[in-house]
Amino acid sequence: MTEIILARHGETEWNVGVRYRGRIDVNLNELGVKQGKLLGVHLSRLKIAAIYSSPLNRALDTGNILARYQHVDVQVTDGLVDFDYGEWQGLSDLAVRKLYPALHREWLASPHLVTMPGGESLTDVRERAVGVVKDVVWRHSGSVALVSHRVVNKVLICSLLGLDNSRFWDIRMDVGAITTFEYVKGRFILTKHNDSSYLGATRNPLSDF
Repeated sequence: MTEIILARHGETEWNVGVRYRGRIDVNLNELGVKQGKLLGVHLSRLKIAAIYSSPLNRALDTGNILARYQHVDVQVTDGLVDFDYGEWQGLSDLAVRKLYPALHREWLASPHLVTMPGGESLTDVRERAVGVVKDVVWRHSGSVALVSHRVVNKVLICSLLGLDNSRFWDIRMDVGAITTFEYVKGRFILTKHNDSSYLGATRNPLSDF
């Protein structure tokens, strides 16, 4: 049996500022580092067989914090890199609403139909991220942590539950939170979703951004 732990990185200033991050390498803020440490302590009760991470610092730094408690090396994979928002990257949500009003409305109503100008679609994310999960369950038994981003994790959750990408907004994934699946006899069984109870006072009730 393989347990898949989908972890979202800790907080950044661009989460707080409601600014699209995507492939821009935004670092964790002070609270985000604390959240990573609390996640590391929380998962230290488990023996993690492997940790995989997006190459972006906010995820990789979170993964490296987890690795200190597990004595394993973080394996970086481009399959977990954040969604490419293209021309939206670096913009605030308010700016995007003003500059791309029609596309923003479509993103909220039908995210599965959107390809970001100069970026990618949720289908692109799904293809590469699911490939990582397939490789993980083939290579490992026991618990494996995948440290990634909001969009990637939400798309993976949809995929592992057999939902299409139109259900993207029906899934929430907070900063510093984890969602877990058990892979048993070819099935992914959801065992925990969007758990951030271990973050205590650092838990930040931000919107889904």
